[in-house]
Amino acid sequence: MKQKRYLLPQEEIPRYWYNIAADLPHSTMPMLDPVTRKPVDVESLSKIFCRACAEQELNTTDRWIPIPEPVLEKYSYWRSTPLVRAYGLEEALGTPAHIYFKNESVSPIGSHKLNSALPQAYYCKQEGVKNITTETGAGQWGAALSYAASVFGLEAAVYQVKVSYEQKPYRRNIMQVFGAQVTPSPSMSTRAGKDILTATPNHQGSLGTAISEAIELAQMTPDCKYVLGSTLSHVALHQTIVGLEAEKQMALAGEYPDTVIACFGGGSNFAGVAFPFMRHTICEGRKTRFIAAEPDSCPKLTKGRFEYDFADEAGYTPLLPMFTLGHDFRPANIHAGGLRYHGAGVIVSQLLKDGLMEGMDIGQTESFKSGVLFARAEGIIPAPESCHAIAAAIREALACKRDGREDVILFNLSGHGLVDMSAYDQYLSGNIVDCPYGK
Repeated sequence: MKQKRYLLPQEEIPRYWYNIAADLPHSTMPMLDPVTRKPVDVESLSKIFCRACAEQELNTTDRWIPIPEPVLEKYSYWRSTPLVRAYGLEEALGTPAHIYFKNESVSPIGSHKLNSALPQAYYCKQEGVKNITTETGAGQWGAALSYAASVFGLEAAVYQVKVSYEQKPYRRNIMQVFGAQVTPSPSMSTRAGKDILTATPNHQGSLGTAISEAIELAQMTPDCKYVLGSTLSHVALHQTIVGLEAEKQMALAGEYPDTVIACFGGGSNFAGVAFPFMRHTICEGRKTRFIAAEPDSCPKLTKGRFEYDFADEAGYTPLLPMFTLGHDFRPANIHAGGLRYHGAGVIVSQLLKDGLMEGMDIGQTESFKSGVLFARAEGIIPAPESCHAIAAAIREALACKRDGREDVILFNLSGHGLVDMSAYDQYLSGNIVDCPYGK
């Protein structure tokens, strides 16, 4: 019988996050204050984020950051997550490649997002914060943050991108079950939302609009901080537990990946699985390809410009040096709501500039076709975001078949799609269309 699952004993779960900023071959350019245009410091970031996260965001010297014990205790509810050899998918493709996936869908809310939601909520609680605000696209981050807030006794307000709010009512319900207030964005509850709707009454929202509203609410509310689900370095830091576990699990399998793949919105899930392996490329010269699979409707890595830009539409955030389509970019209404974001994280952008990773555009129909094939081969229905990573892995596995290469491919299954069945219904009914950028 083929061994498929690789799990770690509890004592082997990583107790530190990996901070790749300490190992970058070229330092990132500084984030700039939106008013003074001077580099931000911990004090200025702490006006928006809790202080611990602001300190982690700007830490470029400590390679290893200890995971607080209360967070480790909550992680132990579901970690380690399985590393699985995808024998069924390999057989379906007829490829000599060895395909592995890290199954983050087994978390309590069904995705990798809880890896950062728990520490951010914990740090806010330690600081005496009582309320937290955030944005969410498809709802995976909003669900994670709502759960984490309930765990640590915080009140949560979530601005969900309007098109996803309407497309994915069950994710909205999950947030509400955990006690969060959920508002479709753009809304009339903030100045940013009112301005956007005045200019574009039928605006269906984006992560950029939702971030603006969440930051504005945080700044207007006593004892409140904003928390972010992707893009920034401290979020990527928390996600590295995924890749650190995968390193140990790949060793149990007796293999090491030639290619590491993840879907890409702002960069947290890509960073989580890729950065721990990337340190061996940076520090030891190990040859591994790192592929970020983004939707062809929102291709900031392959068609964006590297420049300073805001992380939100209203311009409340610091200016970030990143690959961007412009903070006023209006993404198509694809079902992978978590990938509908205009920019890439600062560290990921620097790694792309340095040629240490690459972007790959995936169309919406190809992503769903790949997700259905994976579901039939492996028995897991993936989230629309994760379908992009699966599609990229399938492309690479078929290239191995053509070339006769027995490469080892690892991808991150960032979440399940059990509350995305309306999207699959549209795909199976032939109603999913591609929305390529610029067309």
